Amino acid sequence: MENKLHLCGIDEAGRGPLAGPVYAAAVILKDDFPLNLLNDSKKLSAAKREKARSIICSEAYCFGIGWASHSEIDSINILQASLLAMKRAFEDLLKRADENNKSLLGEKINAIVDGIYVPDINIPCTAMIKADAKVCEVMAASILAKTERDEYMEKMALLYPQYGYEKHKGYPTASHREAVLKFGPSPIQRLSFKVK
Repeated sequence: MENKLHLCGIDEAGRGPLAGPVYAAAVILKDDFPLNLLNDSKKLSAAKREKARSIICSEAYCFGIGWASHSEIDSINILQASLLAMKRAFEDLLKRADENNKSLLGEKINAIVDGIYVPDINIPCTAMIKADAKVCEVMAASILAKTERDEYMEKMALLYPQYGYEKHKGYPTASHREAVLKFGPSPIQRLSFKVK
């Protein structure tokens, strides 16, 4: 893949919840990646997401994962935290590529980011609304971000079982709101809701 323009898809998961971090992923696919596995992560069943995740992690040219914590979200707001998670995901992609002897240093990389904002990374970035339903690399990033965040929230459910994180993953469901009213905020609760 030398001297080729690499397309990197970047997406996040977890902007809407009331608890937990926001996750992001960055993915560059191989030319022969099985694209039929991909879709917007929200349109795939949990089982299909997990199957796709496994294949993305083993068959993508490279990928990276990043996140911003609930306290960072409270400190800088969810939009900035999402962009920070995306930046960290891209930095992780570069690190993993280097560790696997696929150094992208000096290679041409363009990114497509789902949404209307782009992270502060030093490559050309294009924001595209609904890119997670249109661009395969962004679909793959969407799947990784969602499955990584879901796995984290399932671990938090073991630590804080009274909140039901394994079911709603921190999203503002009636049962989540009721648990917060009954038990108070959990240690991973987001306490501010500034959008920008």
